[in-house]
Formats: sequence, structure tokens, C-alpha cells
Amino acid sequence: MESITSTYHNGPALPPDGGGSGKHSFLSAVVGGAVVAAVFAVLTILGVIGGETRTVVQQGVSGTTTVSDDELLTVNEIYRKTSPGVVSIKTRVNAGGSDNIFGVQQEGLASGTGVVIDKKGFIVTNAHVVENNTASPTVQFNDEKSVTAKVVGRDPSNDIAVLKIDPKGLKLEPVPLGKSSKLEVGSPVVAIGSPFGLDQTVTTGIVSGLQREITAPNQFTIGNVIQTDAAINPGNSGGPLLDAAGRMIGMNSQIATSGNSEGNVGIGFAVPIDTIRKILPELEKSGKIDYAYLGISTLGLTPEIAGKLNVGGSKSGALVQCVVNGGPAEKAGFRAGSDSAVINGQETKIGGDLIVKIDGKEVKSSEDVAALIVTKKPGQETIVTVIRDGKSKDLKTKLSSRPTKAVQNNCSR
Repeated sequence: MESITSTYHNGPALPPDGGGSGKHSFLSAVVGGAVVAAVFAVLTILGVIGGETRTVVQQGVSGTTTVSDDELLTVNEIYRKTSPGVVSIKTRVNAGGSDNIFGVQQEGLASGTGVVIDKKGFIVTNAHVVENNTASPTVQFNDEKSVTAKVVGRDPSNDIAVLKIDPKGLKLEPVPLGKSSKLEVGSPVVAIGSPFGLDQTVTTGIVSGLQREITAPNQFTIGNVIQTDAAINPGNSGGPLLDAAGRMIGMNSQIATSGNSEGNVGIGFAVPIDTIRKILPELEKSGKIDYAYLGISTLGLTPEIAGKLNVGGSKSGALVQCVVNGGPAEKAGFRAGSDSAVINGQETKIGGDLIVKIDGKEVKSSEDVAALIVTKKPGQETIVTVIRDGKSKDLKTKLSSRPTKAVQNNCSR
């Protein structure tokens, strides 16, 4: 079996993952901000964008779609409906090289994709597309008209950024926004973007999986992610994943890569539109999102792990693996395991606290810890119920603001 490698395409490589609340890592590659180079390829015309061929987007063999029959569009119709609102984003970025003899840091031209969401001039894209920009991004429409944009907000924890352009003189055609909460595996999808700088590229596929987790640029976890087999590649980042009615249901963000290849292998990930909708107003207003922070990493309890622990008969929960130095959890007296064991091929800290409730709400997995903490506010006090030495214990914890990046190997106990 080929190994899965991890690569970032936008500037210098990011540091490895650290202690966050509830995490399973996907080894994947960010698909935006590809440094533009000459691309030589043989292009086969498939009749997707033009011509007489009529291909209707249909449900997958083993899945269904929430789109009614009268809403079903062809790929060509989806493209014509949404492409005016899909833009190419180009910016100058730090390319990660050392300073030259004149003391000027090396730069490169990066490209990604964005989506017009209203007629006021707001555009959404991935945070990593504009993460290392050294100049204002340039937005190019499908009619090749270009304008300068301002980055008004970034949320690295969900890999989302909001840009603003002056709408005067532009006939903006926003992409309609759908809902991701009712998606089903097998539902057909269409992606539009600028892979390797090839603007307005259209690909098709299905929803391959739901509720995945990927690692954000700041090394925290993005949850409820959509997995798709629609071909997305470096430069697709920030582009829309559309349903069969041409509604945006996700933002293409990362791909899994295999071996030495950084191209598509049929496993892509999109941040769900429901997440984007939720944070957009705050990003547009204040430019950032202030998340609550507990300062632990956890692992979901399995029967194999439970068999090695004294957890008072618990069959679910989140086992504390790391308590971050100086974080809220350390101050509240959380404990991670002091012993290690290899369980199902994964090194596991055993003997630490097992989280079973947060403010009275049941915790069945690491994902539950992250989902509950993200609903809190920095400075808020919360009661975390743990099983320690077979007995239940309530830990009163005052949450803090999430740090800029998840920490690495900074565990107190």
C-alpha cells in the first residue's frame, strides 16, 4: 500500500500538529496557493462546458440527493449559472526561500479560487490562499476583468477568509448558497476552480463521505468536513463544491496525496457551507473569530482501550492524552496518562482522565469535546466531568481564548 504524504502548497511548510480539543488527523495537502509555473498538458475536450452533449447530474448508485427532479441541472447549466460568481485569486506570497544577497525576501505568485457571495462585493476563499500575502490580492472574473481586493477577515481554525472588492462598475452574480446538513453519501457534486492556474475548470463527482476531520493551517481540527472524489488540485482552494441544483454546499480546501504526487488521487475535502454561514457575519464585522480554548488533546474511548483502564464501567468518552502547559485544563487540574501502550497500532497514553460530560452534556468521543467547547466563549466557566481512578469527578474550568496556533509537544502531564 502506498503511503499518504502531507504537503502544503502555499508558502513555507507549517509546523506539526499540537494539542487541541478532540483530533483525528488526515494526512492531506492544502490545494490552494499553488506557486504558478508553466504547465504543459494535453487537454481533452469532454463537452462539459460547451457543445451539444447533455449530461444530467444524477444521484450516485448507493446514495441519494436532496435535490428535487425539477431542480436537477446539467453540468453545463451549473457552470453557466455559477461561473460568473467564481473568481481566480492571485497574490504575491513569501515563497519560503532565504533572503538573497540584497536582503530582499524571495517571493512567488500564488493562485487560488474564491466565491462571490453577495452584491456588496464580499468574496469567500480559504484562509491559506491569502495567508502569506505580501500585497493585496487580485481577483479575476470569468470575463477576465481584474480588480484589487482587501482581506477583511481570516479564520485559520476553519481555513476561511473573507475578501472585499469595490462593486462599482461590476455586475456581480453571487453563487447561491445551499445547506450541507442534509447531504448524503452518494449525492452528486460539481467543483469549479483554478487548478494549477487553469481558471474556470469544471470537475464532477459525488459526496464520498461526511463528518470527516482535517487539520487547519493553524493545526487545529476542522470538523464535519465533506469528502468528495471530484477532481480538485492545487489552485482549487476556496472554490465551490456545488450540488446538483448549482448551490454551494462546501468550499474545496484539501486533498489527500499519495507517494511523490501532489495531484488528485480521488480524495478531496471541503469545508461545509453551514460552517461558513455561521462565521461569516463575525468575520465581516470584526475580521476574526475568538474561540474558547480548553488546552487538551484527547482520544476516543474504544473497547480495547477501556479494557486496559479503570474507567468505572464507562464504554464511551474522551481519554485525555495531553494537558497543555499553562492552559485552562492544567489550571483546573486535568490529568493525562503517564503510561503508554500501543493499541490498534496507535501509541496511547493510559491512566489519565476520561471526559464523560461537559456542563452535563454527554461526551461519547473526542469530536464531542471539540463540538461542545466551540459553543462556549473565552472566559466562560464550564464543568467538565471526568472518570479518574474509577470515580466521577467534576473539574471547574475557566476557558481562555484559543492561541494563534495549536502547540506541539507542550504537555504538562
